[in-house]
Amino acid sequence: MFQVTRTAEVRLDVELSGKLDKAAMKDLLDELMAKSVDIQQGVLLMRIDKFDFPSLGAIGVELSRMPSLFRFIRRFDRVAVMVDKAWVRKLSEIEGALIPGLELKAFELTQAAEAEAFLHPAF
Repeated sequence: MFQVTRTAEVRLDVELSGKLDKAAMKDLLDELMAKSVDIQQGVLLMRIDKFDFPSLGAIGVELSRMPSLFRFIRRFDRVAVMVDKAWVRKLSEIEGALIPGLELKAFELTQAAEAEAFLHPAF
């Protein structure tokens, strides 16, 4: 299951739970692209609860759309990933370190205030 919400002009909130299959991954990626089309220097909050590794079909869909995924992620300066599993938090931060110009930080699900503060730091 997933939900993608545009909560502000430059912000997307994504909620994921359970396992993504091929069809759900396609729908998720389509919705991410559509709802982020005019975002620049945005922030992205991902909340992943009860994560289950995606199906091989879902991974295939993701890999086949890598060019559009790179265009998508470049629309954002900061990404906060809230997730229930420590290994997914670590993997998220490693992936974020590989993308130039992106600040990505992972949080536990109970750290919503800290995730919000990261996305919107005080000036």
